[in-house]
Amino acid sequence: MRPVVVTVAITGSVARKADNPTVPITPAEQIESTQAAYEAGAALAHIHVRGDDERPSLDPERFGRVQEGIRRHCPDMIVQFSTSGAGPDPAERGACLIHRPDMASLTTGSVNFGDAVYENPAASYTSLASRMREEGVSPEIEVFDLTHLHNARRLVDEGVIGASPHVQFVMGIRNALPPEPHLLDLLLAETRRLLPGATWGAFGIGRFQSPVMGWALARGAQGVRTGLEDNVRLSRERLADGNAGLVRLAAAICAEHGARPATPAEARAMLRLG
Repeated sequence: MRPVVVTVAITGSVARKADNPTVPITPAEQIESTQAAYEAGAALAHIHVRGDDERPSLDPERFGRVQEGIRRHCPDMIVQFSTSGAGPDPAERGACLIHRPDMASLTTGSVNFGDAVYENPAASYTSLASRMREEGVSPEIEVFDLTHLHNARRLVDEGVIGASPHVQFVMGIRNALPPEPHLLDLLLAETRRLLPGATWGAFGIGRFQSPVMGWALARGAQGVRTGLEDNVRLSRERLADGNAGLVRLAAAICAEHGARPATPAEARAMLRLG
């Protein structure tokens, strides 16, 4: 069975405990939830942090505490910080990179996000990419739109990022990219044309989490993503019993496609991390 990198997006910036009581908010909760997901098969943790009031935070100290705990309790697990945020200020969004995580997410363009706009002007994402390069942090290109691939190619051509990044397609956000298999085919074909050395994965939001995972695995994806950031339910009738439950579901879907969760060491090799 081929190894596939299972990413667990443990918290995000939207879901609250009112949506699912297992959403981890404090650093201690995030560390505990990540350890359970790691033991269930996740090799990569995608990290947002929150204030104690559950509101999104960009506090570098909180990012550092979560990373420290993951590295203590989850040997060799890949730590990926999110550089998303409510505003386009790259200095504020990139402040967490001082802790030099293994990876950080990088969105190379703006997009509708529900009834709001996720702002990523060119100067902002270029600055963030440059900061990642300075800190030795590998970017994951989060693609919400076809143009984001072309913008990533420009960063490669300008020497801001390497030629073989990991690309993650995001499908199912309201008013953004619809979760349709033919659109995944289009994105994948353009990725192979523009970034032939890239590894890739895809994830869906809410009820689209499992279908998008299956489409990606059927097309040979190197990675899939799950977690309470993207979906708080195991089924229409049943809330997820934490991030570990969603990782176990992802592992079962991998098995249906002749794949298994990669170990952290395998994941690091696949994503070309030191």
